[in-house]
Amino acid sequence: MNTYLITNAKVVNEGTITETDVLIKNGRIEKIAASIHAPDAAVIDAKGQYLMPGLIDDQVHFREPGLTHKAHIKSEARAAVAGGITSFMEMPNTNPPATTQELLQDKYDIAARSSLANYSFFMGTSNDNYEEVMQTDLKNVCGLKIFMGSSTGNMLVDRRETLEKIFANFGGLIATHCEDEATIRANMAEAVAKYGEQIPIEMHPIIRNAEACYKSSSMAIELAKSHGTRLHVLHISTAIETGLFDNSVPLAQKKITAEACTHHLWFSDADYATKGTLIKWNPAVKTANDRDAILKALLDDRIDVLATDHAPHTKEEKSNLYAKAPAGGPLVQHALVALLEMHHQGKISIETIVQKAAHNPAILFRIPERGFIREGYYADLVLVDLDKPWMVQPTNILYQCGWSPFEGQTFRSAVTHTFVNGHLAYHNGVLNDGQLGMRLRFEH
Repeated sequence: MNTYLITNAKVVNEGTITETDVLIKNGRIEKIAASIHAPDAAVIDAKGQYLMPGLIDDQVHFREPGLTHKAHIKSEARAAVAGGITSFMEMPNTNPPATTQELLQDKYDIAARSSLANYSFFMGTSNDNYEEVMQTDLKNVCGLKIFMGSSTGNMLVDRRETLEKIFANFGGLIATHCEDEATIRANMAEAVAKYGEQIPIEMHPIIRNAEACYKSSSMAIELAKSHGTRLHVLHISTAIETGLFDNSVPLAQKKITAEACTHHLWFSDADYATKGTLIKWNPAVKTANDRDAILKALLDDRIDVLATDHAPHTKEEKSNLYAKAPAGGPLVQHALVALLEMHHQGKISIETIVQKAAHNPAILFRIPERGFIREGYYADLVLVDLDKPWMVQPTNILYQCGWSPFEGQTFRSAVTHTFVNGHLAYHNGVLNDGQLGMRLRFEH
């Protein structure tokens, strides 16, 4: 493996920013010191730039197998690395869904052949695959995903007895998509009665409203508390839900945790007028008040993790009428620079971005030797220039689907280098597939 010496970097790690040198050797961080002499190393002078741990994205949808007209693990992992994400955890709603151990292994095999980033895959749940779920290897699989509200793919788990059984007996982390199906169906029926096929996109946060989110999230938390389950509630989208979570103990001691996604921190329902179905996500982007409350909860540690919920669809699919346009959008290439833009706006510190998007996923999922800049840890590292403006446009979008909800946006910051296990996988617009990522491991 190559040896690199990063000099003069502003290292963002564990709540501090320190100008120092970092030596990368044999895939790991060999040394951190004020001045390092390494004559055999390739030198990267990072004067003025910020070096942070590679982001760990705990929620992506890379669409392979079966939905590869939208994306492949290879294409989206490359986009992630270009965006400073060095590890991802991918969801089971592919085709077929990963609801057996054999189908789950198929996804790991694809990633081993093609993923530039480090990877893990959630086991999927259905109303009737309990025996398969209980065979999950908790040291080699990030967790179990339960769709308590329907989204892309047919993976809704809506039997109370099934949920009780899984929450009572699964020994690892359960990640939930929480929206109450009955509430959504009733609201959708009202919208169809009023608008027919011409439902305006602005109805999306009214159909999939705060009540639907809160009802489902509170139910998941009730189940987790009654059974002592490790529960991680994904993509919080409402102000009212933030009151369900606690900041009285350190993250490592929490059993019930929450995630916020970039799009719920950036967009509001006012953006439907210009973005239309391009910002149709489940759960929906809601009001500016919801957006501000999510950020507040993130900053005061009620919400623990930042992620993307990267979920690409083709432009043609997204251009359908509301009811037929799928929910989800591509984000991994642009999430970090969007967060850094929020930093420029005075909304969040760089140290907090690193805590929520790198440190905390490693703590929450118990990932050893990643997520921090420490000697001996894997060299998953990202260099960013906070003064390198660029505009998102079709020519620089790396997603297979070829579009971004940020198209036309100028970001002031840019990712210049991304290291994955000590391999310089991305450098100023150029990706290097010469060494692929590794399967993530977990401590249990």
